[in-house]
Parts: sequence; C-alpha cells; structure tokens
Amino acid sequence: MTGCVVKLGGVSRVLLIEDDPAVREGLELALTRHGHRVRAVESGELGLERLRAEMPDVVVLDVMLPGMDGFEVCRRIRAAGQVPIIMLTARGDDIDVVAGLEAGADDYVVKPVQPRVLQARIGAVLRRIGREQAELERYGELSIDRAALVVAKGGVAVALAPTELRLLLELSATPGRVHTRQQLLESVWEHGYFGDSRLVDACVQRLRAKIEDDSAAPVYVQTVRGFGYRFGPV
Repeated sequence: MTGCVVKLGGVSRVLLIEDDPAVREGLELALTRHGHRVRAVESGELGLERLRAEMPDVVVLDVMLPGMDGFEVCRRIRAAGQVPIIMLTARGDDIDVVAGLEAGADDYVVKPVQPRVLQARIGAVLRRIGREQAELERYGELSIDRAALVVAKGGVAVALAPTELRLLLELSATPGRVHTRQQLLESVWEHGYFGDSRLVDACVQRLRAKIEDDSAAPVYVQTVRGFGYRFGPV
C-alpha cells in the first residue's frame, strides 16, 4: 500500500480498534449514527488483518491494547500505508501523546471519549485530505502536485502521511510567510483554541525527515524562533 484513498461525498469507512467492549460498542453505535461504516475489532492483531482485507478511510486506535499495543499497531499501519490514524489515549500527558505522534498518528483524543469530539476529529481529518488545489509547484528538487496530492523529490515520489502532506501544502501555499503553531493547528488540524502545539512540532520533525537532505539544517520547512515555521525561501 502506497497511498490513501478517502471517501468524499459518500459513506466513510472507519476501522475502530478498541479492547474495552463497552467503549467499543458505544463508539461503534455513535459513529454509525453519524453516517460512518464502522468495522470494530478488539485487538491490534485483528485490526491489522482487517486493514489488509479492506482499506478504511480512517483508523481509530486505542493505545492500551492486549498483546500488541497501540503504538506498535500505529507504526505497522504507517509503515504499510498513509491511512489517517486517530489515537485514543487515557492520558493527555507527554508519554502517550508524544509516543503516539512519533509512531505516526495524525491526531489523538483523550478518554473518556465524547462521541461528538471524535466525530469532529474524524470529519476534520477527512475534510483536510479531501482538499485539492490544481497546480504543480517546484521548489528546488521538491515538486508538489496539489491536484494529485503527490510530492516528489528529485523525481522520486515521497510517501507522506496525511497530516504531513496537509502541513506541507499549508506552508508551501505561501512561501516565506511565517505561520505560528496556533495558526497551523487551526488550518491543518482544525483544533482551534484548545489545540496542542506538540502535534505541530512532531509533524514537522517527521516531514523534515522525509523531504530534507539534512533535517538538522532544513531548507524547505524552516523554524523561525519565537514565532513558528515557514516554507523556504529555497
């Protein structure tokens, strides 16, 4: 699997991986009522099997799973493809949040999960992926096809996770302009005032590792100390 296919204007497919029966059944019912087609499983191993059988539009993944934990499941999903991943964590502290983001998660929701919050996050991630802008842009060795949502470096396609791609599209839309973390949270994650700036920093690190020659001396995604990030100048 090398890409991510998203249902736009139709029923979205959600893979829910949650071991707690009450939580799993409650979220499955709530998401179904919101119009999603939900496949719910109780373990990471079963989730990976389901993923291979039918690619969902988004994965909702619990951190604390029996057997293979959510972080390892997240890493395996991300290694196989670019489907969006929203992690469910019992804690909002650095341990779970940062570990999940570093494993490749696009977003997270803290338990106890409010269905309307999870629905909002799922809707946001699907809307972000669905945005298209028809123009091929070139910046040095980096090319960005906004219509096809394809990024290449030196003519070789770069596999970006959905949030990484959205961040790159947002920054590169206005080269040289400085974006604060809060602005990026609102435009890329759609979190608004209560967004977590760690989402931005972790995503920037992952993006740099994929598109920069030297992530310690970035050319494309640059840090403006005390303010935020900008794209270029290249």
